[in-house]
Amino acid sequence: MGFAATGAHSQEIGRVFVDHVFEQLFAEHYPRLVKTLLRLVGDPSQAEELAADAFYRLYRQRPPGTPDSLAGWLYRTAMNLGLDALRSNARRSLREDRAGREAVRVGNPDGKPDGPLQTLLAEEQRLRVRTVIAQLKPEYGQALLLSSSGFTCKEMAGVLNLKSDSLYVLIGRAKAKFEQEYLKLYGRQQ
Repeated sequence: MGFAATGAHSQEIGRVFVDHVFEQLFAEHYPRLVKTLLRLVGDPSQAEELAADAFYRLYRQRPPGTPDSLAGWLYRTAMNLGLDALRSNARRSLREDRAGREAVRVGNPDGKPDGPLQTLLAEEQRLRVRTVIAQLKPEYGQALLLSSSGFTCKEMAGVLNLKSDSLYVLIGRAKAKFEQEYLKLYGRQQ
C-alpha cells in the first residue's frame, strides 16, 4: 500500500495511515539523514534544516510507494537540497577559503604548525572538497557523499535508483571527475 491514502479509505483513515507511515520514516531515517547532510554541508544547523525540509516535502507531496521506496525518495530529495545549498554557498566558500589562507599567512608568519593552524587547514580542506562537489553533476556528488557516509551498496542503489553494476561505474566516474576538478582548482598538494 502506498503512502497516500486512495480509493475506499475514508479521509480520516487515510490521514492516520499517512501520519503513521510518516512518523515511522521520520523516526527511522531522520538521524542518519542529518548525519549524511552534515557531511555534505558541514553545518549542523543547516543539515537539520535541510533534513526537515526533505521530510516536509515528503509529507506535503505524499509520493506513492512503500516505506522502502519512500526512504529512497527522501534521501534523493535531501541530497538534491544539500547540493543546491552547496552551489548557492559556493562563492561564499571560495571567499572564506581565501580569507582562511590569508589568516594563516598573516597570523603564523614563521610557518610553525600548531593546534589552531591544523584546525584551520582541516577546515580549508573540507571547504575545498565541498566546492568541488558543488561543481560536479548531482549524481556524482550524491554517489560520493553516500559512499563516504557509510551507506551499503544496496542502500546507495536504492537512493540513487540504480542497479549495483551501474552504481560501481557511477562511483568510479565520480571519483575520477572529482580528482580532475580538484586538481584543476587547487593543483597537487605539497
